[in-house]
Amino acid sequence: MKKLSIFLLAITAFAFSAFAQSSPITVKKSDTRHGPEKGSLLIIGGNVGSQRDIWDKFTELAGGKDKAVLVVVTTASGDSAAFDKKGVEEVKRQTGIKNVTLFHTSDFKEANSEKFIAPLKNATAVYFEGGRQWRIADSYLNTLTHQAFIDVLNRGGVIAGSSAGASIIGSFLWRGDTKGAQILVGDHTQGLGFLKNSAIDQHLLVRNRQFDLVDFIRKAPDLIGIGLNEATAVLVQRDTLQVLGRSFVAIYDYNTIINNGEKHVVNNREDFTASNGPFFFLGIGQKYDLAKRQVIKEVRRPANTVAKTDDDQ
Repeated sequence: MKKLSIFLLAITAFAFSAFAQSSPITVKKSDTRHGPEKGSLLIIGGNVGSQRDIWDKFTELAGGKDKAVLVVVTTASGDSAAFDKKGVEEVKRQTGIKNVTLFHTSDFKEANSEKFIAPLKNATAVYFEGGRQWRIADSYLNTLTHQAFIDVLNRGGVIAGSSAGASIIGSFLWRGDTKGAQILVGDHTQGLGFLKNSAIDQHLLVRNRQFDLVDFIRKAPDLIGIGLNEATAVLVQRDTLQVLGRSFVAIYDYNTIINNGEKHVVNNREDFTASNGPFFFLGIGQKYDLAKRQVIKEVRRPANTVAKTDDDQ
């Protein structure tokens, strides 16, 4: 893991140098730790299907089905996606949004042209389809298109992505190797960074990936790790994260990993918002403060007003 630490420092220095010298991206000091200062992120763990709360929230954030201007980015699916509109039609069907544009290129130069980014100028929403996340990086990273995506957020819009489209939202590109998704730290390591200082995994429980981020975050304590199961999403607005969908989201925080976080069992009572292990799960509706790195605990009614159930055992 010492090699991984050196590697992380090296790529960070290289990426910052290249970014500062040639990127059209405007970098401003942020008053949020991880989330966007404006707009919303909807990060989905894959196989969203017809999960209504996720689609309805996306449509709402986009401005409603009649006013939204949606761009669907199909690059992660490969070159054939430039002609295959099935994914785009599915998004239209699930959201009811009428103004939808298929957005695709594998040409870095094209992504750096004003003509290409025209559909993004008035967009209120961007949706990244699944596939392989390195393809998105190859096409758009540090281009005019990348800046146009950021501008959607700055106008108060929403950026969403599922599966590979979720991972690209992070700053460190997890599973970004061209040889296969089983390689965790590969030949592509820079994401689009809409969620700052983060690494994002997907298909978490159905593919038994729940332990994969642990050692990485241990060696990169400034990053937050987020793992999402399928048909499950997190909504991020500024530094507040909330879980939507039907399953669980894992949070990988350095203090939790080194056993310096809040304990799951205190005075023989279980706290369902903490962990005695290297990560912890958030369920539907739960919120997390990304700035303070702690669960936002809901105010509970007095015990004498709540009937005891078998789940309390």
